[in-house]
Amino acid sequence: MHSDNDGPTSGAEDGVEGSPAFPERGGPEAAADEGMDRFARVVSAVLDVPAAVVALACKEWQFLPGVVGLEEWSSSVRQADLTGSPCAYVVASGEPLVVRDARTDARVRDFAPAAWFGAVACAAVPLTDEAGTVLGALCALDFVPRSWGERDVEVLENLAQACSTQLRLQASARQAQQAGTQAATLLGNSRLLLRAAETMAHTSGLEQVRRQVSDLVSGDLRPAYVGLVLRQESVLRRVPDRMASYVSLEERFPVYDPQERWPSAQAARENRIVLIPDRQTLVEQYHPDTVVEFDAMNLRSAVCVPLPGTYGRALGTLILAWHVPRTIDIAERAVLTVLARYTADAVERALFLDGRIDVARQLQRAMLTDLPTVQGLQLAALYRTAADQDMVGGDWYDAHHLNSSRTDATTRLALTVGDITGHNMQAATLMGQARSMLRQASHDHSHSGPAAAVDALYAAATDLGMNISGTLVHAHLTSTGDGAWDFTWTNAGHPPPLLDLPGHPVRQLHEHDLMLYPGLPAHRTQHRVRLEPGATLLLYTDGLVEEPGTPIDQKIEQVSLLLADNSSTPVQGLLQQIAERVAGPAHHDDIALLAVRVDVVKTPRTEPSSDGGL
Repeated sequence: MHSDNDGPTSGAEDGVEGSPAFPERGGPEAAADEGMDRFARVVSAVLDVPAAVVALACKEWQFLPGVVGLEEWSSSVRQADLTGSPCAYVVASGEPLVVRDARTDARVRDFAPAAWFGAVACAAVPLTDEAGTVLGALCALDFVPRSWGERDVEVLENLAQACSTQLRLQASARQAQQAGTQAATLLGNSRLLLRAAETMAHTSGLEQVRRQVSDLVSGDLRPAYVGLVLRQESVLRRVPDRMASYVSLEERFPVYDPQERWPSAQAARENRIVLIPDRQTLVEQYHPDTVVEFDAMNLRSAVCVPLPGTYGRALGTLILAWHVPRTIDIAERAVLTVLARYTADAVERALFLDGRIDVARQLQRAMLTDLPTVQGLQLAALYRTAADQDMVGGDWYDAHHLNSSRTDATTRLALTVGDITGHNMQAATLMGQARSMLRQASHDHSHSGPAAAVDALYAAATDLGMNISGTLVHAHLTSTGDGAWDFTWTNAGHPPPLLDLPGHPVRQLHEHDLMLYPGLPAHRTQHRVRLEPGATLLLYTDGLVEEPGTPIDQKIEQVSLLLADNSSTPVQGLLQQIAERVAGPAHHDDIALLAVRVDVVKTPRTEPSSDGGL
């Protein structure tokens, strides 16, 4: 890379002690700076490099206020020789330095390894003052050869902008106390970008991305409303936040054409920031519906920032709106542009993860087959995903015939409700494997009872190295010929089944063994209870009864009361009531429910004979 006449001004000849950043004669202090250390940590985390430094040049020295990954420099005096260092190259050229392997690169291979802090790969970009003078470099370092992508350099340059802003603010604070208010605002913007780099790198779902932006923007820029609009094929679709309060705009116009006269559509279409400084701008330039929604939300100004996509076209629009009229100055535009870049990166990552999660959820739904129709029984099941759609888990239910022939005199069913540990794609995959293996084991050991089937599952999973862990209730349900059914079950660390027998309190079937876990004892016990006509049995996963701050026994008792009070409610409606009233709409885990009710046998009514009797 080479500098050109339009690039930053080099400060290599005389150092930078004359720069406003360093008004004192001795240059910057050779000491650690918490803010600069934080920038170094962010570079290390975002680019996944073992070391990073903020280096500032002054005459023949470089000062290192920000260091991570270099133990020798973390606590010692932060001062080193400038000669031959990445900082020296950047200051001299005014351009980024990107080196895969310094030992083979003609530009730097003659430089001393010590000047590179032992690293061989480096991406370094300029840090500048207000006049464009290069003060030093923000450097990402690796101790093995590394190929740097364009996105790596772009992210580093974005962070360098924020770092430069912080350096300028520090200088301004020393230079002019009367500029304190403005400096505080710029410092807040710099911190905003730093927080954005840290937090947006760890978001996973689209709703989480939107919430993080709402939480990030503070100070003078803090909006009354934050919206996220994304391209989806030929339309723009709003990303709602289901955890937030009702927003009319998102309900009335969830999808719209990119050619519509909406400010957000214009920003995405033209790939530029669109500012709405006041209500009159909407009246004069945009669709009447925008004015209606603006007034309904009591908004007075807004800005729509395009989300830059990897391939040039905007991914969508980030919307910020305020309750008061306002304009956006150049510094704030720069902050919003960088924030939009971080948001766009998080959106692309979330879309990728959402695609994987959709596949996993399809796998889950495929595993939840239709329940069999059995004379004398009412069967119902319910599956609800967690309120956080980014989670995908290993909950499942199952019910199937055990008879070799559906015409056997004795009807037998296998019932299962289980929960494989985890909330990721691996848990969903293991759930599918465990369900299929348990079905096979149930048929192979149909006359040995449910405990034998679970033992066989555990043994097979161990032999295959599957490392399955979780809980389940597996049972056999056998008709007795007199209208009742025998329920034989084994419990591997699962919440207790609930049994509502007519004329009796709801009973918790507490008998259980250890959960499924590699290395734990594999032998299982089984237990039996008779289900009389009118009895209702409920199997469920822990997502129904686990709620932060509430004892699980209290939630199970709540389920028991609902079971007792709804003994005549159709079982499918019963499950709906239990899920809605116990877990609610914002439950944090998937829920699987399976209910069985034994039909009451009605005795035929004797009618008088047609000949009048005696």
